[in-house]
Parts: sequence; structure tokens; C-alpha cells
Amino acid sequence: MNGLLLALAALVVQDPEVLAIRGETVHTAAGEPIQNGVVVCSGGKIVAVGPAGSITIPGGATVLEAAVVTPGLVDAHSVVGLAGWLNQNHDQDQIERSGPLQPELRAIDAYNPREELVAWLRSFGVTTVHTGHAPGAVITGQTLIAKTRGDTVEQSVFVPFAMVAATIGVGATGDEKPAPGTRAKAVAILRQELVRASEYRAKLEGDEPPDRDLRLEALATVLAGERPLLVTAHRAHDIAAALRVRAEFDLRMVLDGGAEAYLMLDELRAAGVPVIVHATMARARAERRNLSMETPHLLQEAGIPVALQSGYESYVPKTRVVLFEAAIAARYGCSFDDALRLVTIDAARILGVDRRVGSLEVGKDADLGLYDGDPFEYTTHCVGVVIEGEAVSAEVR
Repeated sequence: MNGLLLALAALVVQDPEVLAIRGETVHTAAGEPIQNGVVVCSGGKIVAVGPAGSITIPGGATVLEAAVVTPGLVDAHSVVGLAGWLNQNHDQDQIERSGPLQPELRAIDAYNPREELVAWLRSFGVTTVHTGHAPGAVITGQTLIAKTRGDTVEQSVFVPFAMVAATIGVGATGDEKPAPGTRAKAVAILRQELVRASEYRAKLEGDEPPDRDLRLEALATVLAGERPLLVTAHRAHDIAAALRVRAEFDLRMVLDGGAEAYLMLDELRAAGVPVIVHATMARARAERRNLSMETPHLLQEAGIPVALQSGYESYVPKTRVVLFEAAIAARYGCSFDDALRLVTIDAARILGVDRRVGSLEVGKDADLGLYDGDPFEYTTHCVGVVIEGEAVSAEVR
């Protein structure tokens, strides 16, 4: 291969009419890898993908080349954009500690698309991120889904209200919070607020609607099935408590973290609850002390939808990288294709955005990662990133 045939000047061309990407291997996450493949992008969308011999690249198109091409990676849960890289109070907006229940907090009101960690994730091929309020209280707020480019919320965010973030377990009961003090109290507070939201929702459908309540309004959308409750829980008995709440209120639920999810395979499968597994780089202590590197593989084998995340930790590192997390999954039981799906199409499906992102298919957003070797190898570099048909990065690190 002749290498990456692109000068830096070409990378800053805005909205090229046609962009073509050639790869020695193109992983589409929608079928078998394509050897000597081509992806053609126009108008921000993929218009053709297949073997080079079957696709004619229009004259005048900008052409990129790489050893390996993948769909843009999807980080299924993060706090980037709310938790700044400096780890100083002025840019730490991921948790509001004044109360245990704050579903009304909108992630888009705190999200900073210019945050340097957003660009850092993009440099590894991450093009879509599900981010927002972090675990750390019974309900911390809302999440959003954004592309890792753009200088304003309007330019980057395409799902402004994705999920409501909740916590069951030690994360909801620490000493820094005014309440609760025990697991039972935390679940009782959550259950009571869902009861109040159910009553509020019933009144909204009546002849005399109630005064507007932003807190109950947010939870009413969860009860209506419009968006999931994202529950961070690690211990098996905390996961069981979350599943009881799900069944009681007939909620759509996504389990976040799940350090002991491998002990709850039958229950998770029966409940139809997908899992966004904790970052393996997270410290294996406290409620994560029984984590297993094989959890993604075990969940896949059990037929449970699963994805990977960069996660959250209150100190450092401020974010991890899902490319590394997928490489670990490939080391501990997953095939290459299965590991790649954990950070592409499977993540997109759990987030409900698979019609736009997660695989290289005609009609989807032209989001791609370009690599100079096996993307799961430590020595490989991400040599280019394309988001909606625009080459936005080509930094060789």
C-alpha cells in the first residue's frame, strides 16, 4: 500500500462533494470484512460500499487510503463534555450533589463540545458518544448523544435527551450525599419518585392538567417508554433490585456497569435488559471487586445485547477509550468481529441510533475510522477520522 494518500491541506476542505475511502480491509459491522474495499460518501452519507472492482470513484473525488477502515466508533456511555480534563471544580458538571433526585437536569445545558477530551476520543476513531450526568446519586440527570465534532451543541448533539441516569448501590449511598444512607433507602426513594411521576402522567391525560413539574415531566417520559432508565449497578443484588423496579413499573431499562452481570445472565435475558459494561480500566475495588474481563463475551454468548463504554471516575483518568476496551474484550473471549460490534453497531442499537451510525451501509452517516494496522494492536495509529463525510482528523500519534 502507498500509505495515506492525503496531504494535511486536503483534510481541511469543508464539505467535499464526494469523499472516497479505500482500505486494504474494510470492516463494515454489517457483514464479512471486505478486502480491497471502497466506501464512497456524498452529502454526509454513505452512497456506496463494496470491493474496489465493483465501485467507480467519481472523478474529482477526494480519496483517502488506509490499511484498515472501520465504522466510526460509538462510545456507549461517558461523561466527556461535562467532566473537564483539568479535574478542577470549574469544569466538573457531571454530578450535582445538592440532592439525590434530579432527573430534570439536562445534559445539553452543561455539555461543552469544545472540551479537549472530546477531541481526544475522536483521535482514536470515536465519532459518536453517549454522554451526560454521571453515576453518583439515585438520579443524577439526563444524557445526550453527540458527534465528536462541532463547536456548539447545535452542531454536535443529535439526540438531546437520550436517557435518565440513575444509580443503585454504593454509588447512591456515599457519605458526601444528604441522602440516602442505605441501599433499601435509595431504592425506596427511586420507587416513590416513579410513583409520583406515574400520578403526574395520569393527570396530564386528564381534563385538568397539573402545574408543570420538570422533575416529574422527565420521569414521565421514562414511564411512557419514550426513553430508557439508565441504571448503574454492579453487585448482583443491586442488579436484581434494578430488575424489580423495571418489572414493577414496566420500564425500558439499560444496565450500566454490571461488574457482576455474569451472575445474572438468565435474569437479564428474561427481562430483555441490555448491558453497557464498565470500562475494564476501572479499578477492581469496592462494588467492582468481582469484575471479570470475560463479561462482554459471556453476555454475548447468552444472547444479551451488550456494548462497551469509556465510563466515569471521579478523579483520574477522566475518560478511557472504547478502542482499548474492545481490544481487551477480543483478548478475553470475543472474536475480532464481535469485539468491534461492541463499539459500533451493537452500541448504536442499544442507544437507538443504529439507523444513522454503527455500520458502513448505504444511507447511513458517513462516519469512519482509518487505521494503519489492526485497530486492536497497541502500536496501531488512527490516521484519519471522517464524520458525516468530512475528514476531521489525520493526526499520527
